[in-house]
Amino acid sequence: GRKTSGFLYLKMKKMKVRQQQISPQQQQQQQPGLWAQKVTSDIPTGLHCQLVCGSLGTPTEDFALNIAPGLFQDFDSHRTAARQRGRITLFCPADSFDRKKLDEVLRANFPSSAIKSYPDVFYVEYFAATDEAPGGDLFFFDYGVVACWGLDSAQETTVMRTLARQAANQPVNIGDMEVDQFEFNYSSLEKPHIQNDTVTLHRKAAKDHQVKLAISYALAQSTKLSLHERRVTEMVLETKHLPESLARTGKVSLKSETIAKLIGKVFIQKAAVNLLSSVLDTPEFFWRAPDSFQALYERICEYLELEERVEVLNARFAVLQEMLDMLRDHENNHHNARLEWIVIWLIVIEVVVGLLEVMGLFGLVGEH
Repeated sequence: GRKTSGFLYLKMKKMKVRQQQISPQQQQQQQPGLWAQKVTSDIPTGLHCQLVCGSLGTPTEDFALNIAPGLFQDFDSHRTAARQRGRITLFCPADSFDRKKLDEVLRANFPSSAIKSYPDVFYVEYFAATDEAPGGDLFFFDYGVVACWGLDSAQETTVMRTLARQAANQPVNIGDMEVDQFEFNYSSLEKPHIQNDTVTLHRKAAKDHQVKLAISYALAQSTKLSLHERRVTEMVLETKHLPESLARTGKVSLKSETIAKLIGKVFIQKAAVNLLSSVLDTPEFFWRAPDSFQALYERICEYLELEERVEVLNARFAVLQEMLDMLRDHENNHHNARLEWIVIWLIVIEVVVGLLEVMGLFGLVGEH
């Protein structure tokens, strides 16, 4: 308070006067190093101020304040929690995982106590957490996404090559693999949330993998959705020239068979997003989990804008479908027009043959 601040000011002033009274010879006789003058009298319990002075006794303006835990909660534990940081990396190495094969691979590399199975995900404790560092956790989702918590780049590469690849269905090329990265840290004061791609968890959740699982569900759905978005973008670029060619020349350079294949690809991607994958569904895990887990999952989904991105994706599907249907109708109309001309020419030929026959009956056309 004001009384304590005034007391510190008087102490510092006395020290400065005392320093001015020291002769140069006495200053040289002082031992080198840092000299600390502790002021402790008349200061309230739990509050200590340490003045750090230079080698010649000149006081500096640096103060080291040790706040009593009773005043501002557990300050030391909060500093320890601040050091517990890590990164979250999500990979999509395949369209899906063979659940039976994945179970065999995990049990061959980890003890049974480190593995836990859920309806659509496997959890693995890669290494245990300590007071100084967060643990490493893995989540293998059935729809081909792996979430790595607290691992470095080399460990993540090992997981992808030795675990995920062995159980992958329709694996994705390394260069085409979707990868998303976030960060996480622990706090003793803040509630779980995400901001600026950084997930903040309470210290009590440091060893609770289910809290991380609730967050990983949303992050994994976002990564899977990113894969579909990239594929749809590739399809848009692949078919971009078709309406331009139709507008410029009035013709389409694709056969009806090729157009039919493109329509099939659009339908497969649309079904993967809306029917087959878990991008839109609330995971079964939350049916039995505490309500706070689902609330956290919904906040992460809102931050990642999953619903809005699905709507945009479906709008792109609709545009692609409409364009391909138009091209197919154009091709069908062109084919029908060609058939009509063939029929017309056949009729003309038949009329000409009929006229020749009539002319032959009247002797207009005879043998010579």
